[in-house]
Amino acid sequence: MASTPDGTTAATRRQRPALSRGLVTVLAALVLLFAVSVLFAPSSVTTGALQGMLPFAAVLAILAIGQTLVVMQGGFDLSVPGSVSLVVVIVTHQAYGNNAKVLPAALTALAVVLVAGLVNGILIGRLGLNAIVATLGVNALLYAGVLGVSGGTPRQTTDLLANLAGGNVVGVPNALVVAVLTVIITTLVVKRTVAGRRFEAVGANGRAAWATGLRVQRHRAGGYVAAQVHYWLGALLLAGILNKPTAYQGDRYLLPTVAAVVLGGTSLLGGRGNIVATALAALFLTQLDQFVLAIGVNYAVETLVQSIAFAVGVALYSIDWGRVRAKFRRTPRTAVSPT
Repeated sequence: MASTPDGTTAATRRQRPALSRGLVTVLAALVLLFAVSVLFAPSSVTTGALQGMLPFAAVLAILAIGQTLVVMQGGFDLSVPGSVSLVVVIVTHQAYGNNAKVLPAALTALAVVLVAGLVNGILIGRLGLNAIVATLGVNALLYAGVLGVSGGTPRQTTDLLANLAGGNVVGVPNALVVAVLTVIITTLVVKRTVAGRRFEAVGANGRAAWATGLRVQRHRAGGYVAAQVHYWLGALLLAGILNKPTAYQGDRYLLPTVAAVVLGGTSLLGGRGNIVATALAALFLTQLDQFVLAIGVNYAVETLVQSIAFAVGVALYSIDWGRVRAKFRRTPRTAVSPT
């Protein structure tokens, strides 16, 4: 397969229209959701409700961007819950009541999740293990670390972290500012650098990328390491936003991160990913949860709604609707001559 000097391939370029459609679809769904919220659950779009929702949308966006980097390499990362939970307990337990210990605790948590990402990368990129099996095993090890650090007992966050992550500037939550900067930086790295374009080329077609001389295993492993950096950042914000996060705070973020990736139009088979669309999909899912709770639906329905959103995303971008329409289209019958 032909390749350009920056490492992109024809297979990579062919995916661009689908990604544009994904961004347009997410924007349309977001506008429709807010319109429905105004009509049927106005309490979910008040200033106070939005101020409370946006920090959590920012956290989900950052986590989902990390998942996007993995999916772009044709994989899945099931270690999201363990990574988020471990970062939260390290920061809240090691720096408990002492602002001076926040930075050392955060750096310790970063080192731990980088090791986890490296292990994922070696198992999947180097040894060729199944991504689901490998990341699920690493997730179990991370939860063992959660128990070892916290004993299952939550602790209150420090004042410094609460002010940094949970505060706001001119009415704009700090977490939202961090999420926007993360989207911009990640997009520039992936879309505007040679390394980023090669990263996309490897995800689009590993064999073609290998034929052009790209180090496929290194790029795939790098996706898991970069994802862990995003999990670390999102977990730090979460530890500051919540006054007393639980020891298993990451449990609820596995399905939403994958759903945001799918709704953003990133192909589950790998290739190009739209970072902006993923972030907007995270905002959509967070507001959708708030809307569902505002209309008085049971909390248990929240997971069902997320599952439905995930299924809709898969159906939109994975099914060849042209082939489906052709299958159900009636073909004209030709007249048969008596002879």
